[in-house]
Amino acid sequence: MTGDDLLARVFLTRVIEPGDEVGGRWVRELGVEEVVRRLREGGAALPGVSGKRWAGLLARAAVARPHQDLAVARDAGVRFVCPGGPEWPAQLDDLGDARPLGLWVRGRAALRMWALKSVAVVGARACTEYGAHMAATLAAGLAEQGWVVVSGGAYGVDGAAHRGALAAGGATVAVLACGVDRPYPRGHTRLIGRIAEQGLVVGELPPGDHPTPSRFILRNRVIAALTRGTVVVEAAHRSGSLVTARAAQRLGRHTMGVPGPATSALSAGVHELLRGEAALVTDAADVVELVGAIGELAPDRRGPVLPRDLLDPATRQVLAALPGRGAARPDEIARRAQTAQDDAIARLYELRALGYVERHGDGWKLTRHAVMSVRDVPGPC
Repeated sequence: MTGDDLLARVFLTRVIEPGDEVGGRWVRELGVEEVVRRLREGGAALPGVSGKRWAGLLARAAVARPHQDLAVARDAGVRFVCPGGPEWPAQLDDLGDARPLGLWVRGRAALRMWALKSVAVVGARACTEYGAHMAATLAAGLAEQGWVVVSGGAYGVDGAAHRGALAAGGATVAVLACGVDRPYPRGHTRLIGRIAEQGLVVGELPPGDHPTPSRFILRNRVIAALTRGTVVVEAAHRSGSLVTARAAQRLGRHTMGVPGPATSALSAGVHELLRGEAALVTDAADVVELVGAIGELAPDRRGPVLPRDLLDPATRQVLAALPGRGAARPDEIARRAQTAQDDAIARLYELRALGYVERHGDGWKLTRHAVMSVRDVPGPC
């Protein structure tokens, strides 16, 4: 890539909004330098825009200073990564004409390499303690397994995910909706500084540029395209996190959701995703099973092994045949256990040796410590 091409793309980050597919089509069809020339000369409008919008683009072009932007970025330790360059993540090309014109990157790691094994963890800004805990735990687990955690640097779930990855000594990437030299939200200035030191801070907008509501929404497509899959932890029906998840689905990426209480409005959006094509996940192992290599399976889920689980099935059946209260005769126990009386008596003596039952005259009853154990046995329904 030539220096002129780089300067032209830096110029366009001041003129064309992120995700503008009309501008992206111009770049694809005419080439970036030709688009810049037409904007600088101020001639007839390029196709696809009104005269009013073209005038606005020309006004932006008139004040764009790419050399100055590069100098400010360099002083802040920020570099500009262009499509097709050695650090460019090729998966961003899946966005088509909505692909970023380039990315401003702050941090020492190579973005392309990190993006190859990355997962997005996103969710509600006003999350609950449960949401923050799940986001941090998921992120830490992913980081410990060598995955890069990508999020948006916002309050709530985003911040918890970044902190979880950092606490585990792992890698994390914050994709901002503003200039990467201008941390937003300001309450996360220290956090974003830590991310820049230990990970990467990435954005489409040039140094010093400010966030807007539309830029947050458009930023989410980059998070979705950059990663192998997106996990949503708490999201209401109108959450921006759902925009990220739906973008991931359109791009053919894995979409996952962490379930919450059925009564929680903050989990309603996640539950709606789970009713569709999203996969339910509860920990990092579940996520890695979906996004990782073949054979990276999550462990089987089961409850704790109880002493009665070690009994053979016929003996467990005799144990279950004893009443919860009082004693029963051997013939009654045998009938309930659907076995012969001699077999039932033999197993009752085995159970007595193990401390489950005791003999009372001609009958048998459960010991006190066995009562709760037997009550925990699932019924036929």
